[in-house]
This record gives sequence, C-alpha cells and structure tokens, in this order.
Amino acid sequence: MTSSLNRTALYDTHIKLGGRMVPFAGFEMPVQYNSILEESNAVRTKGGLFDVSHMGRIYISGPDSTSLCDWIQTNKIGNLRIGRARYSLICNENGGIIDDTVTYRLNADRYLLVCNASNRQVIREWLDRWQSEKFPNLTIDDITTETVMIAVQGPYAAPILDELCPETPSKLRFFGSGEGTIDGSKVFYGRTGYTGEDGFEVILEAEKGPSLWNKLVDKGMSSCGLGARDVLRLEAALPLHGSDIDLTTNPIEAGLERFVKLDKDFVGVESLRKQNETGTERKLVGLLSTGRSIPRHDHLIKQNEITIGKITSGGYSPTLDRNIALGYVSRDFTTVDQHLNIDIRGRLTDAVVANLPFYARKKEE
Repeated sequence: MTSSLNRTALYDTHIKLGGRMVPFAGFEMPVQYNSILEESNAVRTKGGLFDVSHMGRIYISGPDSTSLCDWIQTNKIGNLRIGRARYSLICNENGGIIDDTVTYRLNADRYLLVCNASNRQVIREWLDRWQSEKFPNLTIDDITTETVMIAVQGPYAAPILDELCPETPSKLRFFGSGEGTIDGSKVFYGRTGYTGEDGFEVILEAEKGPSLWNKLVDKGMSSCGLGARDVLRLEAALPLHGSDIDLTTNPIEAGLERFVKLDKDFVGVESLRKQNETGTERKLVGLLSTGRSIPRHDHLIKQNEITIGKITSGGYSPTLDRNIALGYVSRDFTTVDQHLNIDIRGRLTDAVVANLPFYARKKEE
C-alpha cells in the first residue's frame, strides 16, 4: 500500500537516524528519534536540528510586491530593511487569523514568505486572489518542493554554522538574513526559529539537504523531531496555528497586538480596530498547573466550578520541571497569579495564571 503523504528530501535521512515517523500537515515527519525530553534538553544546552521543509516558502517579487505584502499582513512590511525579516499575521476580513508568517525582504521588490505547512495552499490562493483583484504587477513562485529548510537551534548553532559557512552567519542580528555557501552549495539563512533559543533556519536545494544534515550531526548537533519542537515553542509561549490561533481567533485576544499596526490599511484592519477599542471578551493566558496530570488541548478552565475558558496547548516542561499550558479565558480572569482550575478528565487541577513566556533564554551581555 503506497502512502498518500508527502515526504521531504530528508525522509531517508530521518529513517537512517532512527526517526519515528508520523503524519503531520500532509507529510511524514519525525516526531522523535530517541527521547523528546533528551532532544529538548539538547536544544536548550547545546544544539538541535529540525526538518522544517514541510513549511511553505514562497517568493513574491515585482513592482507590486511590497504593496501586496503590506496589504495582506498585519505588521508593516514596506519599511522592512533589505536583509531583515519580520513576524506577522495574515487575517481575513473579520480579523480571523489565516496564518502567522515570517517575511524576509531580499531586495527592494523581492520577498520570501514562510508560512505553516497546513496553510500553504490557503496562503497561495490568498496571494492569487489579491494579485488578481488589486496587485497584478508581481510574480509568485512557490519553491517549497524544490528546497529543504533546516532549523539549526541552540547555543552552539552560530559557532557551528560559522565553521561550515565562510560568510559567518553569526554576524547577523536576530531576524536578519543572508546568503552564503556550504561546500560550494548556495544557502540562504535567517537568524530565526521556533524554540526560544538562538539559531538559524537554512534553505538550500533539496538534494543538498541530507549532506548538510549529516555534517551538522557530525559537528555535535542532535536530530530532533516534532515532539521536542512543540515542547520548546510552548515553553517560549510561541503560538501554534491550528491550536492557539486560527480563523476563530484574532490577534488582539491572542496577545499578539504588538504585531498589528492599526495605523495602516490591511485586510481585516477595520474589525481589529473595533476590537482594540472595545476590548475582547477573552484573552490568551499562560497557566502553571500543579500535580502530575498534564493539561491538554480542549481541557476546560474553571473557577468555582464555572467554565471560563479552554486550554489550547499544554504539556510537561522539562526546562521548568512542571506542567504548563496556554488557553483562552474570559477577560476578568487574566490577572497574573490568579488561581484557577483545569478540568483534566473530570478531576480539577489547581493552576495559576503566569507571566509569559514561561521560558526566556539569557541574552549575551
């Protein structure tokens, strides 16, 4: 029986290294190699590798490219300097979150948009719609299947990449990007990631991906899967589309208003301006829970046995050695240190509203 799932160019490499493959966003992806906890710890203390080739990589270029990128995104793109990147949200007319993205400005009228794997087709159709209706003078080029993207994350990421790449990626600031070579192959890299650690996301030709992965492993980087990636992003309180944010949520209630520039026009701005003026009925909060039971998606959040919200993401944090969660609660229950309960399979577990992020790496002095 042939699998209908897609595979990245690193699939065989994952199998050889003992990766346990699972379906994810239409792909067969490694959830773990050895232990999720060991992989998470490796990224926090040394370095780890993630195959993020399933994520969409779409070039937008031409005279209308800046106008399009500004129109579809909540953050400002037009004032982005060449060689810099910016996190943003793409919303529909009602302010619902279609996806969260990172946009790299490559030159005056050329951008690289990175979107979530499960939304790649939706984003492509959204781009096509606005090209047809409003911004005809541009070219859209989806390079996802022609390339791989490897996330190199952790304290050792910069010095190890410097050993392989003569252009010295460590010179970049956070959310900077550059181009270089590794063993004669062209690579694009951004000092970005989804773990809360320093690191890079490296894009190169698909057939060159396995060689780079193996070189990084030989340098001491640990192969890591989706399990560790989810633990790490939750500790850093980075939202996951499809769990913490989606079409039923808006950036204001998700606590992402710093990425929404209400002084410019974009799709959904009128709805978000109203939300910003009136306030939202609920807000996304972080929760620290007690006991051994782990809060999970859709577990109810209560106070005095009255349901006030739901968990969107939850798990055990190896860095903090306790259970953590994100969830939406009514706006009257968002004060830090407020005591609440989480209904975990019929049993109420004590929890307290926490400052976010749960974990933040120490910056170099």
